[in-house]
Amino acid sequence: MATVRFDVHGPDGAPTVLLSSGLGGAAAFWQPQLPALLAAGYRVIAYDQRGTGRSADTLPAPYTIAHMARDVVEVLDASGTASCHLMGHALGGLVGLQLALDAPERVDSLVLVNAWSAPNPHSARCFDARLALLGAVGPRAYVEAQPIFLYPAAWAAANASRVQAEVDHAFAHFPGEATMRARIGALRAFDVDARLGEVTAPVLVAAAMDDVLVPWTRSQRLAEGLPGATLQAVPHGGHAHTVTEADVFNAQLIAFLSEVAVTGEV
Repeated sequence: MATVRFDVHGPDGAPTVLLSSGLGGAAAFWQPQLPALLAAGYRVIAYDQRGTGRSADTLPAPYTIAHMARDVVEVLDASGTASCHLMGHALGGLVGLQLALDAPERVDSLVLVNAWSAPNPHSARCFDARLALLGAVGPRAYVEAQPIFLYPAAWAAANASRVQAEVDHAFAHFPGEATMRARIGALRAFDVDARLGEVTAPVLVAAAMDDVLVPWTRSQRLAEGLPGATLQAVPHGGHAHTVTEADVFNAQLIAFLSEVAVTGEV
C-alpha cells in the first residue's frame, strides 16, 4: 500500500491543525490558510489524499469516506500526532466527520467548510453533469468546468489568469477517470445524518450562502445536528470561499481555534 504523502509546518509540540482538502485532494488548496495558522503558533499538517497528487495509488472498491478517514489516522501516526484540530473542505469535511465518529480521541475539534451530512438532490444533479462531461468529452472539459462550481462568477472573471493556471495544473495532474469516479462515488454515498449527535468535539461550520455546488442549508443542518457546533455563514465567496474570502475565513478560523484552546468548547 502506498504511503499517503504529507507536509508538516510549524513548531514541534504546538497544537496541530490537519488540513483535508475537497475533491481535488491536494494539500496546496490550503495555501491561503497556512500563513495565518503558522502566525498564530500552530503546527500544520497538509496531505495529498490517496489517489491524488504525490499520493498516487489504486483505490479499493468500493471506495468509501471511511477509507479516507483511516488514511488520516495513518498520517497522524506517521507524524507522531496524538490528536488534531481537523479542518476539511467539502469532501475533506466528510472525512473529518467520519474520523470524529470512528476515532474521536484523535479529534480535538472540527472545522467543516461547505460540507454536509447526507446527500441532497441539487449536489447530485451537479455531480451527474460533471460525470457526464468527464465520460463524454474527457478530463480537459471536466477541469475547465471546475471553476464554475468553485468560484463566484465575478471573482473568476476578475482572476481569469489565476483560474486558468489552476485549470491547467488540474489537467496536468488529473488522477484518472477511474479514481475520480471512485472519489465522487464515495462522497455521494456518505450519510451520517442520523449520527451527528454522537460527535462530541467542538465544531466550526463555515459556509458561503452563494455556493452553487452545495446548498448552504446543508451546513445549517450540520450546525443543528452537531451538539457542539457554531455556524459562520458568509453571503459571498462560493464553494471555495476559503480562497475567495480568505481574510474573512481566516479570522473566523483563528477565533474558533483560540476559543477551543481557552475553554475546550465553543
